[in-house]
Amino acid sequence: MAEKKRPKEQARYRYLSELGGLEMLQARYVRQRFPRHVHETYCIGVIEEGAQRFYRSGGEHVAPRGDIILVNADDVHTGCSELENGWAYRAIYPHPDLFKSISRDIRQSEGSVPWFPDAVLHDPGLAQQLMMTFTLLAQPGNTLFKETLLMSSLTWLMMRHGKTRLSPRELPSAEQRVMMIKEIIDSCPERDLSLVELAEIAGLSPWHFLRQFKSAVGIPPHAYLVQARVRKAKELLLKGHPIATVSTLCGFTDQSHLSRHFKGSVGITPGEFVRGVS
Repeated sequence: MAEKKRPKEQARYRYLSELGGLEMLQARYVRQRFPRHVHETYCIGVIEEGAQRFYRSGGEHVAPRGDIILVNADDVHTGCSELENGWAYRAIYPHPDLFKSISRDIRQSEGSVPWFPDAVLHDPGLAQQLMMTFTLLAQPGNTLFKETLLMSSLTWLMMRHGKTRLSPRELPSAEQRVMMIKEIIDSCPERDLSLVELAEIAGLSPWHFLRQFKSAVGIPPHAYLVQARVRKAKELLLKGHPIATVSTLCGFTDQSHLSRHFKGSVGITPGEFVRGVS
């Protein structure tokens, strides 16, 4: 008996400049495995086929067909298929500032950024509206209708499932120093930073620094450095820099090195990203 062919992997990225640079991804993955990584944006998606397994907020979660996946901005998370034939989904990646602007009218005059405690939502009505939103966003024109449906969907999501995080506690001294190092990495990710150098700046031993960084950020410093480089690569690609040049400017050894880490974080290659922007 012939072996049943697995579905082909494919992904389509869109950068919606008319909606403030909102990013959208439609993908079908089988073998794709996202390692632990972070986004500065939220991820709001709906599973169209199969089921996705992912880590978020300290635990493993499974989202079957029809359910909503939610990842807060800066949440460390992963992603892979729960089933042999993979999973298909559509998702948008709104920046926290978008939620803040929406909340000015419905919660606080100065706005607030929601926190979604649940990684997976079973809310068929909202899932259906999100799918309608994704379909409309993929079509040309109708900017006013797109804005209206997007705002309606995000407001519904925030009102039904969003919480307000408690005021941040005063950070211990070691954690404050780790956050300072995180800012240094963000400001110059292309540098070939060493563990000893970063630990010295933080005033900690290398081993203590490693433990404190992973505890505070969720991933070790070398993994966070890769994420910072990918973020810078996206910024440079949006400005029209060639992929080969971007790999050099961001500290990657070559274009294939950039492509491997870019797809591991974003889910598409730099070339697919550029096509989605153009």
